[in-house]
Amino acid sequence: MKLLRRRDPDTIATRRLELRPLAAKHARRIALLAGDFDVARMTARIPHPYTTAEAQAWLETLEPSEVVRGIFRGRTLIGACGYTLAANGSAEIGYWIGKPYWGRGYATEAATALVAHAFNGAGLARLTCGHLVDNTASARVIAKLGFRRFGFDRVWCEARGMWMPALRYELMKPADAG
Repeated sequence: MKLLRRRDPDTIATRRLELRPLAAKHARRIALLAGDFDVARMTARIPHPYTTAEAQAWLETLEPSEVVRGIFRGRTLIGACGYTLAANGSAEIGYWIGKPYWGRGYATEAATALVAHAFNGAGLARLTCGHLVDNTASARVIAKLGFRRFGFDRVWCEARGMWMPALRYELMKPADAG
């Protein structure tokens, strides 16, 4: 008799990826991938350099309003995604993919699954997101997901140590979604 591996209920599966909870054992890999300047400079909150201790501290200080999942290709952590719940019942999504995995559609695949989970699993009605204006790859992902631009912002980019212009987007839950 073959035993089937039971899937963690917190896992979101796609065709090629699994979005799973992160643990302390992932801190080193998070620091390695997210700490690459080309990754960190496209985010607001990831510093550069990014140490394992900083990644560990981030994991330990996630708030209950933050839903974060590692993006895994098989057993390999290749990025992270998640959303932060707002008091008004909406959430802000975010994601990053390690540089060795760029250009393979992983960000779009993971973000699509995250959006579906937020609308259907978590019952959210509105999602927001944004990207620094020079992050054209993220702009393409956001467009593929169907987000609509609603504004412009300036955000602090920790890796660059400066304020950066950013574009803001929203997506409403489709009427036919669970």
